[in-house]
Amino acid sequence: MPNINELKLAKELIKFPSITPKDAGAISFLSRQLRSLGFTCKILEFKDKKSEPIKNLYARLGKKSPNLCYAGHTDVVPPGNIQDWTVNPFKPSIKKNHLIGRGANDMKSSIACFVSAVDKFLKKGKFKGSISLLITGDEEGLAINGTKKVVNYLKKKKEKIDFCIVGEPTNPNKLGEMIKIGRRGSLTGKIEISGTQGHVAYPHLSNNPINTLVSICKKLKEKKFDKGNKNFQPSNLEFTAINVDNKAQNVIPSRAKAQFNIRYNNFHSTNTLKKKINTVVKNISKKNKCKSKIKFIANGDSFLTKPDKTIFMAKKIIKNVTKITPKFSTTGGTSDARFIRKIAPCLEFGLVNKTMHKVDECVSLSDLKKLTKIYQNILEGYFK
Repeated sequence: MPNINELKLAKELIKFPSITPKDAGAISFLSRQLRSLGFTCKILEFKDKKSEPIKNLYARLGKKSPNLCYAGHTDVVPPGNIQDWTVNPFKPSIKKNHLIGRGANDMKSSIACFVSAVDKFLKKGKFKGSISLLITGDEEGLAINGTKKVVNYLKKKKEKIDFCIVGEPTNPNKLGEMIKIGRRGSLTGKIEISGTQGHVAYPHLSNNPINTLVSICKKLKEKKFDKGNKNFQPSNLEFTAINVDNKAQNVIPSRAKAQFNIRYNNFHSTNTLKKKINTVVKNISKKNKCKSKIKFIANGDSFLTKPDKTIFMAKKIIKNVTKITPKFSTTGGTSDARFIRKIAPCLEFGLVNKTMHKVDECVSLSDLKKLTKIYQNILEGYFK
């Protein structure tokens, strides 16, 4: 049987316009590739009333432990204005030794590298244990019917994963710079302040909710939640929207709204942060005789995987292949590791993330070869 080439497979995957939450055939295609290697594949489709159905894949080769899992996603963000691209984002092209296309580094190429690495690993002979892949089509979207529900499915099936490699693009500039061993938590808040509508010429007869909202925003922005620690940077709150639905220039509005997101470290949980933020909102609203509402959306608590022998082995392999010593980090946004870590220890390592979500997203061809080698060496080291 011919080798599975990482570049060829990456190109095939990029051709599927799997803009979240659309699958466009990507999961079924990947399933066929894995079946050709002997994997048992289960396509899991989840849906609810509020969101579109999502296809996910859990594939496993072997029945014995330990079970080394690779996790990733086939969905991609929209390409934006296609006229801004130098190529069709779903017709991958090679220019200046780089593969260009939507999902080239986030993260279809990483999936291709792992599948190619498994192919090479299997050709060397039998091994004791299992290899699995947990692939979702819902990482870039709402993340309701993706990895979160696959993890619940695996728990019900008593399916044990001993260690998980999440293939997100983790390196800022060069392959080998960074291994993620945790992530900050993410909490979104939506504040609504109600005052009293009136004429701007008679402000004493009204109660302007904008004044109260501005005071709340200032207080929350100035609040120092913590100083960070050796594993995490300080928690940070950013306002992402301020809305006042008022088209009249001579009317004080009755309502004003704001939205914020806080990325927080392991000094906090969603509950402790909710209490602190609620206190600020209620106190200032009460002082200004306004009513307040606040709605929270918890996107996942912070977590940290304590480096163990598998993580240190991966670090050594990455250094050997790239000649760069990777540092352990918890920076960046959220990832599906926040769900997987509930059933298995995780590390995240993938490609360079400089062009992810951008026009002409790309990955260097040499990085594809190196990442395949890294994943193959991790498989060999893990099952030694």
